[in-house]
Amino acid sequence: MKIELYANAFNPWEELNRYQNTHALQGRVGAACVFVGTMRDFNEGDTVSAMYLEHYPEMTSAYLQKIAAEAQQKWPIEDLVMLHRYGQIQPNDTIVLLAVWSAHRESAFAACRYLIEELKTRAPFWKKETLLADNSSRWVQGTLKA
Repeated sequence: MKIELYANAFNPWEELNRYQNTHALQGRVGAACVFVGTMRDFNEGDTVSAMYLEHYPEMTSAYLQKIAAEAQQKWPIEDLVMLHRYGQIQPNDTIVLLAVWSAHRESAFAACRYLIEELKTRAPFWKKETLLADNSSRWVQGTLKA
């Protein structure tokens, strides 16, 4: 399992390939589900030129470990990778890479979906967008679950 926070841009496909080449997954898995999330250049009807993603490292790391453990308890997962950016992000930059390996596709899909939904709705990240039109900034209202 690999869970990391990245301050700088990363190539999700290189990270995935590197991980798969250094971990003995062959023969143990029949399915891999991969999700790559990138920054888009629009939100709420406005063009967005950049985003700053803020977090508290210890709090965020603990939460990512927690949801990974929850996914492993709910589904028979063989392995997973969860990489997430923070700091200054530009449109088209990768923000998140999730990869889940299991014996069967149903578990891989379910666990991957669970992890991305938890990241989007509960993980302690705060997003501040810079708008292209006037270079103003605004905090993005979260979709935190109660």
